[in-house]
Amino acid sequence: MSFETYDGARPFAEAIHFATQNRSMPPWFAVRGIGRFSNDPSLSSDEIATLAAWAAAKAPAGNPDDAPAPHRWAEGLSISEPDLIVKMTQPVALPASGDVDYTYEIVPTHFAEDRWVQMAEVLPSARANVHHAVIFIRPPESNWLRHAPVGETFTAAMLKEPEDRRAAHWTDSDILLVYAPGSSPDEWPETMAKFVPARSDLVFQMHYTTNGKPATDQSRVGLVFSKRPPPQRVLTLQLTNDHFVIPPGVDNFRVEARGTLPNDATLLSFFPHMHLRGKCFEYNLVKHGTEERSRGTGSNSASAVQIETLLRVNYHFHWQMSYRLAEPMFLKAGTELQAIAWYDNSANNPHNPDANQAVRWGEQTYDEMMVGFFDVAVAAGLDKRSYFLRH
Repeated sequence: MSFETYDGARPFAEAIHFATQNRSMPPWFAVRGIGRFSNDPSLSSDEIATLAAWAAAKAPAGNPDDAPAPHRWAEGLSISEPDLIVKMTQPVALPASGDVDYTYEIVPTHFAEDRWVQMAEVLPSARANVHHAVIFIRPPESNWLRHAPVGETFTAAMLKEPEDRRAAHWTDSDILLVYAPGSSPDEWPETMAKFVPARSDLVFQMHYTTNGKPATDQSRVGLVFSKRPPPQRVLTLQLTNDHFVIPPGVDNFRVEARGTLPNDATLLSFFPHMHLRGKCFEYNLVKHGTEERSRGTGSNSASAVQIETLLRVNYHFHWQMSYRLAEPMFLKAGTELQAIAWYDNSANNPHNPDANQAVRWGEQTYDEMMVGFFDVAVAAGLDKRSYFLRH
């Protein structure tokens, strides 16, 4: 349904009233009272009351002279007019049913000089079939997927070298952006951007699902470049646990991942990723200290751990969103971050493919994942590999 015009919105006045009253729209799944986020679209109580009064009054029209100019969409993208659109070279034919292995396509940028990307957005041509897309930046000196074809669609199983097949699933290449249904484009302030070295390739990693109808996808990514090199570079990092088994029928299974930052960074945003059994996802700061304890006539010290929750999300597989801190948080080297995911593998989960099966990490939606993406800003001259050198 389109709400771009009054005539388009008016028939849905009662539905708008109902969805805003119960706060199911606009979609936002961060638990209220934990953290503040700049992209929170939640309506205020006054705004909700205004919509309720509008619906109760039979949805009267406003003054047409006050209507905004029609929105101009740039190539179907929601970011401003892109400086460049990079398109997958080959379309991918998708079957009506069955599993589709992760599909890759390496697309050269042909950049003669380094570029800083301030905005980026993925636009699939077959939205209903794209479970997620990760666009990686492969610099010219990288050996990742060096034996893979360029400009052609392939899967890991199609690669001849065993090392290439293994490496397809894990890389230290930087991520340009991650897309999933419900996610929003990346838009960074003028002081920071993603870095794409000259002569880099963009590697499209596409996860497709089938839905009963054959389709064809040829996704693209729109880029807006910074006008000048910024002082800070954005890196996308992740907390991941791929060693878990969710027992059958369990409705609140906990999986954890932890890591320490090897260097200073400014924390910007979060993007949790799970599959159909995902229930809740949480990011925490773990603070270690000591406390004095008295015992008899003496005393001793013991380690004390404090947990500061930065984000808790009631996870929704069909609305996978970024959560951008309203105030970026500076974190010193050695800061410990924790991600916790909870899963509902019971019959009470309406999305559960099979409550009688134990569930492990896997690529397909009937498998599970536990990935806590997060974005940080570092000095402009610090690439991802250098950032992980501990001093």
